[in-house]
Amino acid sequence: MAPSEYLSAALLIIGGLFFLAGTLGLLRFPDVYTRLHALTKADNVGLGFAVLAVILQAEAWTTVFKLLLIWAVIIAAMTLYGFTQ
Repeated sequence: MAPSEYLSAALLIIGGLFFLAGTLGLLRFPDVYTRLHALTKADNVGLGFAVLAVILQAEAWTTVFKLLLIWAVIIAAMTLYGFTQ
């Protein structure tokens, strides 16, 4: 395997751990606001790591642009609806 594949695998694992932490926060925290806060923060970081992992494997710049655009739209939507602070 190439070094970029090892890095992609590591980034995916790190992203998965952030998704897992967000899910645990969703299940564990007592009220809606702390649950949403934990979930959105961890999911945004987890999505960032997952996108970076996929970008390393992308073959075209258009794919990289689309992935970054998807990431930006999700972060903008979270900010617009007040899920992040």
